[in-house]
Amino acid sequence: MPPRAKVPAYCHHKASGKAVVRLNGKDIYLGPYGSPESHDEYQRAITLWRLNVTSHEEQRPTRILEAGFDLPISKVLLRYKTFAESYYVKNGKPTKELADMKYALRPLRQLFGDTLARDFGPLKLKMVRQAMVDSDLSRGVINNRMNRVKRFFKWAVAEELVPPSVYEGLRAVTGLKYGRTEARETDPIKPVADEHIEIILAEVSPQVAAMVQLQRLTGMRPCETVMIRKQDIDTSSDIWLYEPFDHKNLWRGHRRMIALGPKCQELLKPYLANRIDGYLFSPKEAEAQRNAIRKANRQSPMTPSQRRRKPKVFSTRAKRDNYDTDSYRRAIKYGIKKVNKRLEVEKQPLIPEWCPLQVRHSRATELNEIYGIEAAAVSLGHAHADVTKVYAERNLKLAIEVAKKAG
Repeated sequence: MPPRAKVPAYCHHKASGKAVVRLNGKDIYLGPYGSPESHDEYQRAITLWRLNVTSHEEQRPTRILEAGFDLPISKVLLRYKTFAESYYVKNGKPTKELADMKYALRPLRQLFGDTLARDFGPLKLKMVRQAMVDSDLSRGVINNRMNRVKRFFKWAVAEELVPPSVYEGLRAVTGLKYGRTEARETDPIKPVADEHIEIILAEVSPQVAAMVQLQRLTGMRPCETVMIRKQDIDTSSDIWLYEPFDHKNLWRGHRRMIALGPKCQELLKPYLANRIDGYLFSPKEAEAQRNAIRKANRQSPMTPSQRRRKPKVFSTRAKRDNYDTDSYRRAIKYGIKKVNKRLEVEKQPLIPEWCPLQVRHSRATELNEIYGIEAAAVSLGHAHADVTKVYAERNLKLAIEVAKKAG
């Protein structure tokens, strides 16, 4: 693939006070220098320049206007925002999909906010996609966001805000193919080695260590691990059953039951004791335990001002009652950083960074190797065993044994 051409710079035309960019030997004025409008026009001009769209092509006669469809894309986006804020809600809170839709539609608004929605077609959608490529998004993320842009126009068709022909045209734009695009690729998620898990357990809080071990034993999702509550666990039999109050496939009407064996029960018992209900793993409790240890290990006496000091009522960094997936991931990253700092001093090999999702992959690989793909699918909560193949690494040891005997 040929190297990227140097992108012309956003410049200041001092005589007029306007922003300007030189494309193909011609100065294009973008508006008042430094204004948001000028930056939007710059992004639009660069996108057109990258796709080699000539000024002649831009000035082609527009198709015959269709009656009743006279809203610009910015106005349609405002109506969609009202719909999305009430639709993408679960348990009274916005879901992650709402934020993902905002990120996907942002370049559409920046490049073509003033364009009539009825005039938006496949070439303009490719310009939006190129803007995503230029912002260094990965191929998978770009394809997901392009699907969300198409979903936005599908909604607009259903609301009779744009003609059906617009959405039909956009469907012709396919996703980026592997090896046939300049968008960067990401490495697949691999399982994490058990020795890399064990080494950080002493460097994180007991709550985080328990969550990591629990996830390694069950293969549950990180979100299911952080939200575990006492009232969601059925302890009436030898094998406890944990049913998360919220999970990935809840909208499909599926139930998610996670079996907790003896090892999991030993991990959870200290957090179930003296607790009526609520989340088992609390950052607030972890912080209180850290402060108690610091106080016990303090060498110098507290000053009078320190004794009189009271905790802030409305602290901007106040600890919450439960972890979320981001704080769980950051806690693990902090533990890895502490371990590597010690290993660097000892001149030993550093451990690679890993995330909670890789722990789930480790359990999936183990279950697939010992019990088969169906057992792994049931334990991981997948609706179809084909999904489990993404998580379970191929058993290389089995292939080696086959090669010894048959090769």
